[in-house]
Amino acid sequence: MTHPESSYPARWWHTLDDGRIQCDLCPRDCRLHEGQRGACFVRRMLGGQMVLTTYGRSSGFCIDPIEKKPLNHFYPGSSVLSFGTAGCNLACKFCQNWDISKSKDMDRLMESASPEKIAQVAQNLGCKSVAFTYNDPVIFAEYALDTAAACRRLGIQTVAVTAGYLHREAMVEFYAGMDAANVDLKGFTDEFYIKYCAGRLQPILDTLIYLKRETHTWFEITTLLIPTLNDSDAEIQALVDWTGRELGPDVPLHFTAFHPDWKLDNLPATPPSTLQRARKIALDAGLHYVYTGNVHDRAGGTTFCPNCKAALIERDWYEIPAYHLDASGHCPHCGEAIAGRFGHYERPFGAQRIPVAMARV
Repeated sequence: MTHPESSYPARWWHTLDDGRIQCDLCPRDCRLHEGQRGACFVRRMLGGQMVLTTYGRSSGFCIDPIEKKPLNHFYPGSSVLSFGTAGCNLACKFCQNWDISKSKDMDRLMESASPEKIAQVAQNLGCKSVAFTYNDPVIFAEYALDTAAACRRLGIQTVAVTAGYLHREAMVEFYAGMDAANVDLKGFTDEFYIKYCAGRLQPILDTLIYLKRETHTWFEITTLLIPTLNDSDAEIQALVDWTGRELGPDVPLHFTAFHPDWKLDNLPATPPSTLQRARKIALDAGLHYVYTGNVHDRAGGTTFCPNCKAALIERDWYEIPAYHLDASGHCPHCGEAIAGRFGHYERPFGAQRIPVAMARV
């Protein structure tokens, strides 16, 4: 069965003197002839205009634990209705969702749902938030923002899982609609971004500084450590020093394990010792909340009080066997305020993943 692509009017573009249009969404600045698509594959010139070809369509919906995004300081234990579309504006050789992010097959987009439908389903299923994830929501920003507005009307939070690769004007509008974000900081050299992501480092750093200094969006950072490529002590030290200096010690930092995939299937998986080494470097540099991911490491998943060092939220993968914060997010032992967004804590959602067929709910 063929699923015709949508042609929803896109934003953030202008017409060039030669009749082409230029996309102003991200630093790739794609210049398109009639019928041509941008590098992301989903933004296209049709009838002299730019359109978004994936509006209202998804590669699938499911309910996840919020910790899977990963967000450890945004309503821990809550459930999040998650979905993505297709395409991406980076080209990471190590992409672990490459079948979605690099897909040029619109038939993969089997689910259709309006922003209002998504918000209503999230509310009906008891989800605290909706996450735009699996592929980068920046490239379907119009759909994500309309969905965020519908969610906000029902009191549902919204989460962007993103590489943060976008221009300032779009950035301001995009994050105004997001309550939380996890931003991939894929490495800490321009060489790494150019060679392995087909992008540049500085735009991501600009995004992180903007989030910290000019928004109320809660955000956390994830760095996938890849053996021999971005896991040296020197690069990790540079990353954590920059984070502490420019963003402060309270932004949570997740070091996660690579496994061979896509175009880097010749490299070994990241050993847990590498993540633990990176976590120690970050903690020694003064960062307060540093986590390890994609490995079994209970200490590396636990939130500790930065003042008295008590274990406050114990995690085992996506399970939370112990939770000791009060509803306002303070340590019960010393009264220290823990950075993040917290509320009344009930029974955690746990490690389950529940597919959702939108046509049936």
